[in-house]
Amino acid sequence: MTGRTTPTARPGTAHRKTVRAAVALQALALFFQAGTAGALLVSPQGALLHDVGSRVMYGASMLYLVAAIVAWRPGGGSPRPVLYASGLLVLASVQVALGIAHLPALHVPLGVVMVVLGTLDLVRVLTASAEPRPSREAVRTA
Repeated sequence: MTGRTTPTARPGTAHRKTVRAAVALQALALFFQAGTAGALLVSPQGALLHDVGSRVMYGASMLYLVAAIVAWRPGGGSPRPVLYASGLLVLASVQVALGIAHLPALHVPLGVVMVVLGTLDLVRVLTASAEPRPSREAVRTA
């Protein structure tokens, strides 16, 4: 042994990066859906793109939820992203149902809400500090 140690990543760093990637993928899918919603109105190919995009967006929502759960339970992170991911997955489910039912009066405004929430969530994870905040118990005992 040479006595040299290699630097190791802080616990949960990989989990946080995975959550960031999942949020970014979901936000990208939401922006794609907003773009294809306009194409849907003017082009026959727009319907196909919007349909495929909806499946990708729903998959990205499920991936975000799984990543948030893994970052929370085994990763020791905050449970808050699980709530955000669950809320967006519920909204995505409602959005899919409204789209299938051809109810644009509800589908379009909910889509706008989802784009705004997805963007806010993306900003939240990208501006979060790299250092995890101490737990409440650690603050009370210090």
